[in-house]
Amino acid sequence: MKKPIKTRRSNRTVIAVRPAPGGSHRAILAFGPLRFPAAIGHGGISARKREGDGATPLAVMTLAGGLVRNRLPILPQSPLGLRGIRADDGWCDAPCDPNYNRPVRLPFSASHERLRRDDGIYDIVIILDWNMNRRVKGRGSAVFFHLARPGFQPTAGCVAISASAMRVMLPHLKRGTRLVVLR
Repeated sequence: MKKPIKTRRSNRTVIAVRPAPGGSHRAILAFGPLRFPAAIGHGGISARKREGDGATPLAVMTLAGGLVRNRLPILPQSPLGLRGIRADDGWCDAPCDPNYNRPVRLPFSASHERLRRDDGIYDIVIILDWNMNRRVKGRGSAVFFHLARPGFQPTAGCVAISASAMRVMLPHLKRGTRLVVLR
């Protein structure tokens, strides 16, 4: 009996995010046979993502890298390649700045998000390639895959899961893994 030929498509890892009952910010994240509760943006899912709208983009995004906070207990190794978050790490969210939707060093004069947060949601943060390759001013910035707040409170447009779910997924995540947000 011949072995099935693996196509390029079947070799790709896919994370699927779909809405769940219980509010526009609730979702289910599917990773192979696993299912995890997730939080998405307070603006729900949008095909017309705009800066500050609080929506999670209806899109196929790839994992571009990851950051971790050094205060976490030992994490599993990840082929994604995670680097430590420094105190001066930021992300520009000012549409008119040339650094829009790019990492920046703090202090930074334009509007930005600090990546070293006290609330713990960025203790593990995976960078998604939303609006990064061909940036469009105002199309949205800092769309990440990170840790959820208690009770899976809404995000500002990111996808968030529990720390225990992220620990299960980390050993399987690599650059190029696709995160697909569906309706």
